[in-house]
Amino acid sequence: MKATLLIADDERGVTDTMKAYFSPRYEVLTAYSGQEAVQKAERQPDLILLDINMPDMDGLTVCQTIRSHVACPILFLTARIESADQIIGFQAGADDYIIKPFDLDELAARVDAHLRRERRRNRPSNLRFFGECAVDYSARTVTVRGEAVPLSRREFDILELLSLNPGQVFDRERIYETIWGLDGEGSSDTVMEHVRKIRAKLARHTLHGYIETVWGCGYKWNG
Repeated sequence: MKATLLIADDERGVTDTMKAYFSPRYEVLTAYSGQEAVQKAERQPDLILLDINMPDMDGLTVCQTIRSHVACPILFLTARIESADQIIGFQAGADDYIIKPFDLDELAARVDAHLRRERRRNRPSNLRFFGECAVDYSARTVTVRGEAVPLSRREFDILELLSLNPGQVFDRERIYETIWGLDGEGSSDTVMEHVRKIRAKLARHTLHGYIETVWGCGYKWNG
């Protein structure tokens, strides 16, 4: 689903140019006055590009009016460059300033960056940290000090089972039945090989042994 942008500027040429530029990638709403911007904000856009100098209701007033009702980034479009003006804008609830005249490609980069930040912020995540290791169970990723540890599906399944139950010992037969199911065609020896691979991949990034062997019993997570 495309993100929705609201572009509010009383200069129709500027607004229409930005709409034409962004329309292939985003759903674009336009407003040619402050009052219209307030009305269009009711549609909860994902990002607002808001001109400050509009005659009926300036951008600062628009931002103050809608800020408590919309959580999306608001980027001011302005020719003002005084730091005092920027401070007032940020206090009104702005997230960024775009100084006119601007390059459309640079504007698009700013828009993309803010939208990416919002997606990261809003993405549901079931994340746990084990020292320098982070496991994101929603994204099914493992990182050590920010570096990705590439795991196969089964490798991640084993790591997930152990790390969600730190300190609990799982024998190979139980791990195999849990991951592969009772109808799996292999044997519990498969678990030993997968654990070896997981350890080797983790060892490229850390000296800590996250999967501990409990001799005669099985494996446990040592977070």
